[in-house]
Amino acid sequence: MPHYPIVIDSIGRAIDLFGVIIMAIGIAISVGYFIEAMIHKSSSGDRSYNRLRKDLAKTILLGLEFLVAGAIIRSIAVPPTLSSVLVLAIIVIIRSFLSFEFEYDTTGRFPWHKKKDS
Repeated sequence: MPHYPIVIDSIGRAIDLFGVIIMAIGIAISVGYFIEAMIHKSSSGDRSYNRLRKDLAKTILLGLEFLVAGAIIRSIAVPPTLSSVLVLAIIVIIRSFLSFEFEYDTTGRFPWHKKKDS
């Protein structure tokens, strides 16, 4: 009997791990930049804080993209259960909410609103 489900599950878990690593490294780098800016007073506290928020949001969104991909790949390996479908749904909802929030914070509009002509 082929071991495809084991291989697919392993690939999904590897992608999950990559997403977690991306978030951990991104958070460390973002906080490092923030601390450096505060120590050297290279920018105002508000500007440094806003940059930290944007950097963290980008990092989390990128990591969540990988977690969603890993969850989708793993869902192929085994018959879906209510638990696995709920976990995938929660990850997708969180990622979508954060994406909308980040878009609104950075541009002042939601993704479905057209860009205003200047």
